[in-house]
Amino acid sequence: MKKKILVGAAILVVLAAVILTGVLVVSKYLVGGEKRTRDKWEVETGTYTFTDDEINVQMYRQPVEASIEVAQILPGEYEQEGFTYYDEEVQQRLAQSLMTMMDRGGFTISEPLAVLNPFGTGSNGLYLYFTTDYNCQIRYTITTDDESIPAYTATANSAQEYGKVQEFLLIGLVAGQENQVTLEAVNKQGEVKESFTFTIQMPETTSGHANRLEATEGDSTAEMSEGLFYAMGLSDYYGYTFFFDNDGILRYEMLLDGYHSDRILSLGDQILACVGSNKIARISRIGQVLQVYDLGRFELHHDFNWGPDGELVALATNTEGETVEDQLISIDMESGEVTLLVDFSALMNDYFVTTEKVAANSSFFWQAGLWDWLHLNSVQYLEEEDAVVVSSRETSTIIKVKNVHEEPAIDWMIGDDAFWEGTEFAQYSLTQEGDFTPQYGQHDVTVIYDDSLPEGQYYLRMFDNNYWANSTRAGYTPSLPDSVGQALTEDESIVSHVYYYLVDENAGTFQLAWSFDVPYSSVVSNAQLLEGGNYVVNSGVPQVYGEYDAEGNLIRQFQYHSMMNGYRVMKDDFVGYWFR
Repeated sequence: MKKKILVGAAILVVLAAVILTGVLVVSKYLVGGEKRTRDKWEVETGTYTFTDDEINVQMYRQPVEASIEVAQILPGEYEQEGFTYYDEEVQQRLAQSLMTMMDRGGFTISEPLAVLNPFGTGSNGLYLYFTTDYNCQIRYTITTDDESIPAYTATANSAQEYGKVQEFLLIGLVAGQENQVTLEAVNKQGEVKESFTFTIQMPETTSGHANRLEATEGDSTAEMSEGLFYAMGLSDYYGYTFFFDNDGILRYEMLLDGYHSDRILSLGDQILACVGSNKIARISRIGQVLQVYDLGRFELHHDFNWGPDGELVALATNTEGETVEDQLISIDMESGEVTLLVDFSALMNDYFVTTEKVAANSSFFWQAGLWDWLHLNSVQYLEEEDAVVVSSRETSTIIKVKNVHEEPAIDWMIGDDAFWEGTEFAQYSLTQEGDFTPQYGQHDVTVIYDDSLPEGQYYLRMFDNNYWANSTRAGYTPSLPDSVGQALTEDESIVSHVYYYLVDENAGTFQLAWSFDVPYSSVVSNAQLLEGGNYVVNSGVPQVYGEYDAEGNLIRQFQYHSMMNGYRVMKDDFVGYWFR
């Protein structure tokens, strides 16, 4: 009997080891997917017409069923291993092919030059070009036979506000549906001078993502803001950014080389986005990649933002180093030169050397074997002080570093001061004023200046995950209230928050100025303040994002689906880029 028990126990141990190994393998594969480069660009072609041998671009017609002529242009090597659309030379050839078609002339509102996804960067983007005999704007409305999909109306951003040359990317076509598009030429007096309607059958999404999300109404009766939500870093949809309207309809599927966009920065009629694990791209309003910034040995990690004039700053991993997710780099927007600004393992060496690699049985088991001792997840540059404010998930600490271009030094730290007690970094901890639970595992920390505050005071807004875990500091166990989550998965007894801290650098203090509760998410997530006063909040683990009114009351919430979680959802009206 004893022998049978021992054998049974041994079998259970083996099974547990096999299960743990399987979990680790799957987790590593899913997390590794964030860094992988797209291995192929799936393109459904129309009827082949010819190849422009001079620039090696293939021409097709009617890649989709439509009541107008629709063209398609593809680089001759698009099926070859290692091909990417995020290559400036490839993009220049496609632009040249487009210009050759435009030069034929004779295109009108009823017979436009129409090219499906001409630059490979948006699967359901339709490029339109034509001229009019009068100065106008083009307003368009998209409907489908599905009555549950509301009509979508926008004014296209062409080369001029009111002009005779109309060139734009039509945004809003619904994947998997026959779309009816009505173009209206509107003059400065608001009169519709001419209109034309055509139909186009759009294929299913390239990613396989659904073309709509489930929406739930909140208690607030406030109006939602105009614009498109854009969802980044959905765990089994790396290599895509999805743009949804206020009804949860997918209006644009942006194709990346891999990774996710992190955030989208507006540069007039261009945008900047992360398009691969070590690439940032500048993209025109018609989808052309104008410049690619290759980060070389650095891999992006979760955020990039404006730096001083002519620079970007980004959080990164040095792939030639021992550690991960603890570097701050800058990118010169003209030359593309990449510079290491802060190596936090050097800046905080006295703490760093006390840490260890993530273990297989830790809270962040999917990072087993990695030295993820700090895990930076958001960055904002403060130009007047040549400083950055960064968020460290692993230490549940917000850190301000000054003089980042000269001699980086810690200015202050905000978090549970007990974590740093007994270390040399305790001297930098700002003092908490008031009775509240400080942030744990926070994301998306943003500095907000307010003219009504005296000099030296400002606000910090963040998504407070309200989740404690640390996988790299053995022997430290915090004293936590029951209101702080310690479960990675959903926990109905715990909430996350949007937190506003009032920071007083003169007094060396911080206090909770305002907060509101949001669905609990142990990791990832973000909170964005929109221009009109509403908030967009993404809770990535339960896979929901919502728009909230200025008092923090939910207006509408959307449920999305991914294998693990969704990193960030933000919103923009894209006026000046896609729209007028």
